[in-house]
Amino acid sequence: MFEKVFHLSEKKTNVKTEIIAGITTFLAMAYILGVNPAILGDSGMDPHAVFMATAVSAGIASIIMGLLANYPVALAPGMGVNALFSYTVVLGMGYSWQAALAAVFVSGLVFLVITVTGLRKMIINAIPVQLKLAIGAGIGFFIAFVGLKNAGIIISNEATFVGLGDLSSPLVLLAIFGILITIALVAKKVPAAVFIGMIITAILGIVGGAITGTPGMPALPETFITSDFSMNAAGAFAQGFGELFSNPANAFVVIFSFLFVDFFDTAGTLVAIGNRVGLVNEKGELENAERALLADSIGTVAGAALGTSTVTSFVESTSGVEVGGRTGLTACTTGILFFLSIFISPIVLSAVTNQVTAPALVVVGILMAQQLGGIDWDNIVYSTAGFVTIIAMILTYSISNGIALGFIAYLIAMIATKQAKKVSPIIWVLSAVFVVYFGWLI
Repeated sequence: MFEKVFHLSEKKTNVKTEIIAGITTFLAMAYILGVNPAILGDSGMDPHAVFMATAVSAGIASIIMGLLANYPVALAPGMGVNALFSYTVVLGMGYSWQAALAAVFVSGLVFLVITVTGLRKMIINAIPVQLKLAIGAGIGFFIAFVGLKNAGIIISNEATFVGLGDLSSPLVLLAIFGILITIALVAKKVPAAVFIGMIITAILGIVGGAITGTPGMPALPETFITSDFSMNAAGAFAQGFGELFSNPANAFVVIFSFLFVDFFDTAGTLVAIGNRVGLVNEKGELENAERALLADSIGTVAGAALGTSTVTSFVESTSGVEVGGRTGLTACTTGILFFLSIFISPIVLSAVTNQVTAPALVVVGILMAQQLGGIDWDNIVYSTAGFVTIIAMILTYSISNGIALGFIAYLIAMIATKQAKKVSPIIWVLSAVFVVYFGWLI
């Protein structure tokens, strides 16, 4: 059966190797089970409901990817886009989390349409690679900043706006230790380094909290296995449509931001993994790319319906590829493990605090910021657009503002350097919409 579905012999692999690869990928991705409820919890959502939606949507999307596209790529609610959900759309723009879920749902439907109609290629080719890299790096800086702020390492300061937190605080020291140990694990290329770093930080916090009695430290739950599988955020997106579209300009920016981040994050992950497992043909095109993108868009729609932010392909899937994963059986194995994880929600929700998630946010931010190396900083157009995109994301505390201002800066720089004719009509249209959006805010 496995041979017929996944073509194991053709891919020069076997069931044992694929299962081991799936387990490895799950361990590399498992940190999202703790991080996502913490981030979406800041928007007012119930962390338990988010945990359940995270696990179930990851299970569904990963299995769909494995069966539909036969890719060794697992999916889950994405980093960066969950920060966009909570800190920009809800806390920044004032939407309810129900409206934010509605935006995620619509973005998934739009992604689905552009995938099946072929518009994907036109859009992806219209936006400069340099701008895509800047947005990815900017999101990395943004989520690292969120991690440092939530952990108390960075705090508000009346004189300088931001400043260092109380370095004598046990909570701050725990987060700093977690960041340092996770960086060391990543540097040593330890498999599932981010997940292991979170485990070590949580254990130290539990022990330290028990000894010192410090409030807010990670703790052990009263029960380790749950029988509560309630998902009270499922279907809540339907309540948010009216609020979302009450302001069409804002709604467009929110939906486009969700779509953009998912679109290019997915494309980058699929290309990176496709190159490693021989899924790129002689024309430089990914085999079954449309099926993979279809699986991703279905995952986003399902995730929003269940009650979580955008589901996307995880670059951590490369960890499974490195140990031999070559087919969709790897992704299906990872998906099954996400389904099984719903039983351990009490452990995650009690032991995973802001201090435990900070290392994951900072280290993932570092990895995303590596995209800066691909930007041509000697070119004033790209350096301007890249700088504006990144600095705006951090200083306005908004991913969507960074994307919008980056597009506008790119267009202005191209006009100033007499290269306006090279700008795609899509860029002109989007930039005009963003100008209207900022005018609306004024």
